[in-house]
Amino acid sequence: MTDLTVHYVTSEEAAGWLASLTEQGGFPALESWNRFLQRVYRFPVYRLAVGGGEDMQGLLCLMHIRHPVFGNYLTTAPFASWGGFAAAQPQAARVLLEEAQRLAARLGVEYVLVRHLNGGEAPPPGWVQMPHYATYRVDLPADPQALMSRFSSDHRNHIRKSLRKGFTVRFGRLDLLDDCYAALAHSMHELGSPYHSKSYLRAMLETLGGQVECAVLYDERGGLAGAGVFILQGDTMHNLHANILRRYRPLYAGEFLYWSAVQRAIEKGLRVFDLGRSLIGSGNETFKLKWQPRKQPLAYWHCLRPGAALPELNQKNPRFRLAIWTWKRLPFPLVRLIGPWLIRGLA
Repeated sequence: MTDLTVHYVTSEEAAGWLASLTEQGGFPALESWNRFLQRVYRFPVYRLAVGGGEDMQGLLCLMHIRHPVFGNYLTTAPFASWGGFAAAQPQAARVLLEEAQRLAARLGVEYVLVRHLNGGEAPPPGWVQMPHYATYRVDLPADPQALMSRFSSDHRNHIRKSLRKGFTVRFGRLDLLDDCYAALAHSMHELGSPYHSKSYLRAMLETLGGQVECAVLYDERGGLAGAGVFILQGDTMHNLHANILRRYRPLYAGEFLYWSAVQRAIEKGLRVFDLGRSLIGSGNETFKLKWQPRKQPLAYWHCLRPGAALPELNQKNPRFRLAIWTWKRLPFPLVRLIGPWLIRGLA
């Protein structure tokens, strides 16, 4: 086999990457996603490729994050569950990861994080897997009722109860910006997590265009109950953000929002609904498993600088749990002010 070599490509070249590889790499492999994040946060991006055109064998998109709290690192799929890495053969994957290690050494980062779907695969030498996360992919039939019939009787009952609570949902883009941002910012605060600024959502909608869609959930009086942001790529709808305000969760508002999004995906002729990332063993995972998805453990491969510790930025870390507890109790105006500055380091 001919030796494969890696080269760095421009934004213009990356925009023409082979569709089969960008689908394998998820929406974070799309150049529109990288342009959007550069517009908002000005992260440097490194686009690596093996081959080109129809002979393309692999791609890797790495963003360089520098933050006084969360460190100095390279990552694929910033602010997404997985993606930005794809290879048509093992040798292409190997040479891409080796070049990522060389790039990390040149930049002096603490670690490189490559996120992709093959969580059951052992990482190569020099890389460490963090086995905490999975994504949940629902195969969509042509008829929503065929999907409903797969669910447990309890889950079907909860969805039907939600349909009687007076909720309505609207799908749109910039026309829903204000309501979508307000619902997400408040619900994230309730969950103990910082959120981006409204300009983040605006830039996403303007840059990705028809690849992104908002959903806003309203109660029977027109009050905000929740919202979601979904990325459309190929035959898949990806759940990027979907949250419900606390007071509506006992009313099965989450079931209503997700069922509405599933029906929307089926109407569009899509074949997969990716429910998004959850911490394995969490309550969020329990909710997603009700939708009868294919649970897919995620590969979170880290290459650490000598002496650097594996970052534990999740609820399994007691210090992170304390930060979540504290964040929930901060006044919302303060959260809106400092949240975007914090979250830019949690890419």
